[in-house]
Amino acid sequence: AALQIALARRLFAPRARLILHTWQNVNRPKGWPVRAVLRITLGAADAILCANREGTRVLGEMGYRGPVEVIPPIGVDTRVFRPVERRPEPSAFRAAYAGRFVPEKGIEILLQAAARLGPSVELWLIGGGPQQALLRSLARELGIEERVRWVRSVPPERMPELLAQVDALVLPSRTTPIWKEQFGRVLVEAMACGVPVVGSDSGAIPEVMGDAGLIFPEGDAAALADRLRRLMEDPGLRRELGERGYRRAVSLYSQEVIAGRTLDFYRKIMGRGSSGDQ
Repeated sequence: AALQIALARRLFAPRARLILHTWQNVNRPKGWPVRAVLRITLGAADAILCANREGTRVLGEMGYRGPVEVIPPIGVDTRVFRPVERRPEPSAFRAAYAGRFVPEKGIEILLQAAARLGPSVELWLIGGGPQQALLRSLARELGIEERVRWVRSVPPERMPELLAQVDALVLPSRTTPIWKEQFGRVLVEAMACGVPVVGSDSGAIPEVMGDAGLIFPEGDAAALADRLRRLMEDPGLRRELGERGYRRAVSLYSQEVIAGRTLDFYRKIMGRGSSGDQ
């Protein structure tokens, strides 16, 4: 698609600026046709937007030397994802995962961590995917089947209602040879709802969470259990992280903020002033 756009610009709009976007934070092996396309498209680009900081490093490794900015292409809709009245505190600590049930998301690490924490922890697994049967089997093997609630994917407008019923949102992603977490949209959605977040150190997760969540080494169930235990035992820490996450989501990742930064970057590339000039 990038090659087609580069060629169309050359033929039909040679004075237009070409700004590309990339999520890619792993410099994966590439065959010669892909390398050829990269040379043409990177050479044609007037600027490139990256979804994460590691993406800028990958662009440099691929030979790109032009203007680049880290601006995620998506923001969180703070009209939908916002703090809502929490349900009465449950007797058990509730941790949730939301997303695809696939190996790279590391959900089995969350199950193993929950098994270490005993009966005072419940898991809500929201979503679906090819690993669901395997994860159900693992929950039985770990003896926590009764403490795992399986929730089908819901429309975005229903997610705040679910998040209001949990004590923490966990994203235990695990790096593979060709992939690592590129953003973690569910993190900013939970943060915008004032829910504490816990994430692995895969890819962009620490970058997105900043000081608003707890990080653990990817693949380490014992370390994840430790982070969850800290939240279980310290309601004050839960409140503090929830407040930090809310402020971070609104100030850095709201759709309005992302749109404004993107507009400013476009104007910069066009040689015009920032959006604050008008």
